[in-house]
Amino acid sequence: MAEAGGDHELFGLMKQRFLSFKNHKYMKELEHFQALSKAQYPKVIAKVCPSNILGFQPGEAFMIRNIANLVPLMKNGPSECNAALEFAVTTLEVENILVIGHSSCAGIENLMKIQEDVESSFINKWVTNGNVAKLRTKAATAHLSFAQQCRFCEKESINQSLLNMLSYPWIEDKVRSGLLSLHGGYYNFSSCTFEKWTLDFNGCTVNEESSSYAIKEQEFWS
Repeated sequence: MAEAGGDHELFGLMKQRFLSFKNHKYMKELEHFQALSKAQYPKVIAKVCPSNILGFQPGEAFMIRNIANLVPLMKNGPSECNAALEFAVTTLEVENILVIGHSSCAGIENLMKIQEDVESSFINKWVTNGNVAKLRTKAATAHLSFAQQCRFCEKESINQSLLNMLSYPWIEDKVRSGLLSLHGGYYNFSSCTFEKWTLDFNGCTVNEESSSYAIKEQEFWS
């Protein structure tokens, strides 16, 4: 989720590598990737690997992976996710953080299915870090099917994670000073397309009562 480099040149290179992955790997193994879009049965690794689809080489990116690609608020206490973020930002001094979600995300589907009166598991407790995104999704998509609501929430949770990162002073300070940029990415398994956008810090509000976000520099790689 966190990587080093300068914005436009970095994402231009990532786009080239993504399109290379699509043309030289995805299209040649179309049946395999189409099956992955429906379910995964990994023995070693999960189905979305940034180094695979975006061509990261060893040492180019510091990757943090968790169920549903969520970043909790700072007030929710320590976790492996925010400890890794702190290391990436304060020790490695990355210049960009990219939160990548994907279609057919079982973690987001689990979040959307959770009932308040259901006994919590470790998975349920973790994915509830996306509750704000879930509430936004329910409010905006009540007229849509459950599958469509999940697709909406997959992207909404990315933006909420970007907002949540602003609750960490050592991230917010660097974003404010222009030393760090926060980006969202969304990989669609079925169509092998990638969407990328940047959080517009000046258009964001984060407080206890409510929060809102704005995005800029949207790109669609197909």
